[in-house]
Amino acid sequence: MTLDDVADELYGLDPGEFVEARTKHAKAAREGNDRALATEIGKLRKPTTVGWLVNLISRDLPEELEALLALGESLRDAQRHLSGADLRKLTTQRQQVVRSLAHKSGEIAASRGKSVGEDALRDVAQTLNAALADEETAELVRLGRVVTAASYSGFGPAGLAVVKGKSQQHAPKEPAEVPQTPKTKTPDVEAERARVKAELKEARAGVEKVRRRVKAETTQLEDARSKLSDLDRRIEELRADLEHAEQERQFAENTEKAAGVAVRESEEELREAERRVEEAEESLDEME
Repeated sequence: MTLDDVADELYGLDPGEFVEARTKHAKAAREGNDRALATEIGKLRKPTTVGWLVNLISRDLPEELEALLALGESLRDAQRHLSGADLRKLTTQRQQVVRSLAHKSGEIAASRGKSVGEDALRDVAQTLNAALADEETAELVRLGRVVTAASYSGFGPAGLAVVKGKSQQHAPKEPAEVPQTPKTKTPDVEAERARVKAELKEARAGVEKVRRRVKAETTQLEDARSKLSDLDRRIEELRADLEHAEQERQFAENTEKAAGVAVRESEEELREAERRVEEAEESLDEME
């Protein structure tokens, strides 16, 4: 058993099964006196829903994923050669294929009994776009061991959380230093500074978006807890009512049994009285 074997299995599982399976394999490695492997297995991170969805694409739709990654190579070539017409055409194709694969990942998850929201599918699309923008990221997505969502900022390699194994994740290359005079910044530095500012603005907008979502979800959580509390109280009330009703039923059942006995005794007395009446009438007739 190698780390590759274990990672291939773990990152193909439902996230809810990940921890238990990881623990099992780490224990097996320790029992096999391979503590180094056990340690490496223990470091494998449980994938988020988005990471799991991307891994589903890698495993269930390998041909479509390869077609998309090949399209990414064409896009990068068009960018290098500044082919505007080709770039626009390929960009349209990219958007269509990315949306299709993201949607299919949701369908695969649904077939496995898991429902995912639109936010997760958008993050899947964002991760696929990151793979299209950077060759190293594309290779990491191809492995099918994504842990969480990736994003591409528009310059430099895209960052992506993955598991090392068949291919090692390379550290992002440090940008080459741009020569500049003590007083004047070069155009490249100015352009990069503008890009960084744009990225910061986008990141802040993302924070606000997440903050609003957290607030809305917190409200939903509080509403759900309140409803759950109300239902618990109602259940207790119904249980008390049920207990009271069962006691009343037991009392009614005992009363019914006692009344049945009384009716049978009274019927017996009635038959005895009627017999005495008949005997008396017969004696009277004989005397007359």
